[in-house]
Amino acid sequence: MTPEHLFVLCLAVAVVAFLYSCVGHAGASGYISVMTLAGVAVAVIRPTALTLNIFVACIGAVQFWRAGHFSWKLFWPFALLSVPCAFLGGYLSLPTHLLKLLLGLTLVYSALRFFVQSKEQEAIHSPSRSVALAVGAGLGFLSGLTGTGGGIFLTPLMIFMRWGKTKSVAAVSVVFILVNSISGLLGTLIKSGHVPSLAWMLIPAAALGGTLGSHLGSRRFSPVIIKRILAAVLIVAAYKLIFQ
Repeated sequence: MTPEHLFVLCLAVAVVAFLYSCVGHAGASGYISVMTLAGVAVAVIRPTALTLNIFVACIGAVQFWRAGHFSWKLFWPFALLSVPCAFLGGYLSLPTHLLKLLLGLTLVYSALRFFVQSKEQEAIHSPSRSVALAVGAGLGFLSGLTGTGGGIFLTPLMIFMRWGKTKSVAAVSVVFILVNSISGLLGTLIKSGHVPSLAWMLIPAAALGGTLGSHLGSRRFSPVIIKRILAAVLIVAAYKLIFQ
């Protein structure tokens, strides 16, 4: 990769990290998209995306926690089974074309709902423990399998089910992404044995975008703005799943 191509890739990663971190995500699906367009080898993409996810999610977790939006009570049932399932998903390499198509269409539907339904939901209720455990396990496995942190699916689900207010959901999602990205990367590294050198070159760009985005998302942007940004993020993720 020439220095010019690397610079463009770094810029794209920074923009992705900014947009995703505004809504409590870390950007894995976006990183996968831009690396695919840049012609990065397939074997390098998943561990690189997970590595960037870890750094950006760390930043976002700190920002949303310091802003007072994180709820341990809401978080832990989703995370408990998601971590081992993410490890398993990261270890496996399965054909996922039909799964990606279905998930992509789901994200498109979610994005359209966010554009139509912009007001903050007031009637909030916590999910049952069994439901949260089951959802966390499924999304954890999916996150490891696809090289994402799972938040791209957890966030719209939690908002639509009214399991938390927008910023609380974002805070829970970013920590969910963090623990599952770590677990998924460990599962991936059992096969590859090392973090790709490209990941270390892209970390500064991702960290810069993630710091700015998570700060604005946790302290400045209103829930309506966050939902609009999330809708745009979901469209990008859906495009990646369906067409790449």
